[in-house]
Amino acid sequence: MSRPEILPALHALLATPAPPALDAAQRSGTLPAAEVETRVRAALLDAGLPAANADLVLALLLLWHDHLDAAHTLAQGVENADGSFVHAILHRREPDAWNAKYWWRRVGAHPAFAGLARRVGALLEPAGQTHLLAKLVPGGRWDASAFVDACEAASAFSEPAEDPAAKWLREIQRQETEVLLAHLAALR
Repeated sequence: MSRPEILPALHALLATPAPPALDAAQRSGTLPAAEVETRVRAALLDAGLPAANADLVLALLLLWHDHLDAAHTLAQGVENADGSFVHAILHRREPDAWNAKYWWRRVGAHPAFAGLARRVGALLEPAGQTHLLAKLVPGGRWDASAFVDACEAASAFSEPAEDPAAKWLREIQRQETEVLLAHLAALR
């Protein structure tokens, strides 16, 4: 069972002009780290989330707003699959593909992967992005390592926005963040 009352406040923090870059590039329209923390803590007040989940929600939203160092400090302090999930996203964005894949291996078969695979399919299939879908969701299962590879390939362009897949990959990052937020806000 999820805590729907906190999700709108958390999702409001995803309202940036564009999803994060596929690397550590800073964007305009993001919030300062202190404001992200204040808003997350206010949203989570009295939510009853375990401390580790609250830290990971904050880390994930700091990461969304391009505060990689602050997110890293929080994520590395949570030694479970959820912490490894946030840690893997962080290293993918640095970009440090090898380290990201290491953290994805530590995640294992995460319960959020099924929802992510469905959402990515619903995003890419109607848009005719069947090649990218087949790469990221082979056999209907999310492949986080393939997503790392796709982001790394797109970031290799001198101007990543020139890669036609970059727009889709950035939107998939949004889906990934939304699915993980819902997972972290679930009653357990």
